[in-house]
Amino acid sequence: MNNVRFHQLVTVVILMCSISSVKAADVLNENNIGMELARDIATETILACRKDGYHISAVVVDRFGLVRSALRDDRASRFTLEIAKRKANMSVMAWTDSGVFAKARTDIQQELNHIEGIIVMEGALKIVAGGSNIGAIGVSGAPGGEKDAACAKAALKKLEERISFAID
Repeated sequence: MNNVRFHQLVTVVILMCSISSVKAADVLNENNIGMELARDIATETILACRKDGYHISAVVVDRFGLVRSALRDDRASRFTLEIAKRKANMSVMAWTDSGVFAKARTDIQQELNHIEGIIVMEGALKIVAGGSNIGAIGVSGAPGGEKDAACAKAALKKLEERISFAID
């Protein structure tokens, strides 16, 4: 008899735990990039490219692909803003740097380029803080995606300590 009651008690506890975990999913706490950090990453990316003589656009999107900051250098073509945004969205979609994805998935690159809002090209890096993907930086305008990515990497390196502590 005691064994039956013990099993009933265990069953009730398991049910209670499963019910509480279902309720926990009703409200999500997600880490995302703030406007000030996004603006500063975009600014530092442009400054890094200027040092190399490139005039670019830098677009930072949040973890959902929403633009948080978009800057176009004075001499950058207007089209670079759109390309940078689409590169950043590619990075958010794949949660990897766009160049890494482009090299790894040449088999579906053309199909993905037909999806509105993304483009499979090198030049975007994911932004990670406290182990959470909080956004991506896309860059366009330097002569080659590897140079775009290098400018973004320099900016992220410069702001590395701030990004590390962005999550409480």
